[in-house]
Amino acid sequence: MNDIRTRADALIAAGRPAEARTAAREALDENGPDAGLFLALARAHMAEDDDDHDDAAERVFREGLDAFPDDVGLLGGYAVLCARTDGFERPGRRARGEEVLARLREIAPNSPELLRAESAGSSVAADEKDGASVRRMQSFDAARALADAPSPEAAAAQAARWAAAAPHDRRLAVLAETTAALAAPGRARLRFLLLRRLEYRFTAVLLLALLVILRLTVLPGIPFGVAAGAGLLPHLPFLGLRKLLRAARDRAALRMTEAVAGPGTGAGPGPEPVAGDGAGSSAGAVGFGAPELPPVPRVTRREYAFAGAGAALLLLVGGAAYASSAAYPRYDVVAHDEYRGLTGYELRAKYDPFRNMRGRTPARSAAWVYVGKDAARNAPAEYLVAVAAGDFHDIRESDVRDARTMEALVGPLSATNEVWAAGAGPYGGWMQCARYTEPSSGTRRSLCAWADRGSFGLVALTAGDGDRAEVEAAARSVGADFLRPAAG
Repeated sequence: MNDIRTRADALIAAGRPAEARTAAREALDENGPDAGLFLALARAHMAEDDDDHDDAAERVFREGLDAFPDDVGLLGGYAVLCARTDGFERPGRRARGEEVLARLREIAPNSPELLRAESAGSSVAADEKDGASVRRMQSFDAARALADAPSPEAAAAQAARWAAAAPHDRRLAVLAETTAALAAPGRARLRFLLLRRLEYRFTAVLLLALLVILRLTVLPGIPFGVAAGAGLLPHLPFLGLRKLLRAARDRAALRMTEAVAGPGTGAGPGPEPVAGDGAGSSAGAVGFGAPELPPVPRVTRREYAFAGAGAALLLLVGGAAYASSAAYPRYDVVAHDEYRGLTGYELRAKYDPFRNMRGRTPARSAAWVYVGKDAARNAPAEYLVAVAAGDFHDIRESDVRDARTMEALVGPLSATNEVWAAGAGPYGGWMQCARYTEPSSGTRRSLCAWADRGSFGLVALTAGDGDRAEVEAAARSVGADFLRPAAG
């Protein structure tokens, strides 16, 4: 019987719960009721981490307790199953768990089974297949072992002794492989990440927040994506740590597979574990010379504190970044009936300079043509000025500095035309200018179009022979006369 129970525990630890169930059920059918076999069979169902198997595990526990009503192992295992059940989905099982726990307190008040059962609801189950739980237990055990030992090598040696004393305990096998890997030369940085992961992650969040703040204040030209990417770089070392931990779990799984066929699993004599429920050690057992590792809390108060502070910081900075990205400068549009001694008339249906703004609707706009006072209405314009103000916070440089944008304004560009990117001037944003020949009149003109997140404008000048600096200066001067920052 002991050999069968030991082999079932080893199969569970090796990740082969179906074989463990077969072995335990065959032994029960052949040899009759046995508390240890009932416990092994129930744990083999629990190892599947599945609702149907949890239901099957409860049936096994109740069958075992009918035969052995005061067995501490069965009571403890059943209490753990009930404690880890969702109270909304299985309220009856949670209620039965309280009764079982009360009975366990009565007959075994200082037992390890009671300790595991009482902490089950807030601790990680070693037999669960959930990857996050497995990684959490591995990191918790390794960090504890490294912190308690005088050196990484001492921690690895101690974990190796424990794993040798309990060859069927998966949790101890994982701990041995993990500490051995972390104690290797050149792994000091990974050990630091494991021991100080909360502080390190919070520092990385602070760095990200600092970069975003710098982007909002003194480095507005840097895209938010670049700042965020630089802030995420400190998290890359965790990829190396996760790779090391995964490799250690794989080696431990191989060790457990080999242990199934080794001594103490039914093939020969070996140290026999003491039955448990699997909450403290993955095999639910502790061999000679190996302590039972403490329960692993699901989330500690310290983790809640760091997570809360980090989330609050990210929300604060993210909100500021969003507000900054959605903000736009406010302008007043100022139109002039007469400008620089020239008579002006408003453009209406004849020419709509805002038709190419891709769905953006200006809140305020003006478009005027200025000609000599005595000139005919259809005379060549000295100035054509069009400005618009509104919420254009999503406008991009490519909306302005694009050949198609300029072609839409001045017509097809020929070899004699010239287009160049210009500085936008005191309001920021982007500007593009061109010199071209007007097809209808043959007049040589210059035109500059600019945009920022709160305005759009263009200025066409009759003079087309000035150098680039003169054209840009004239456009900025005219634009400033028609589009002014709003007060307040």
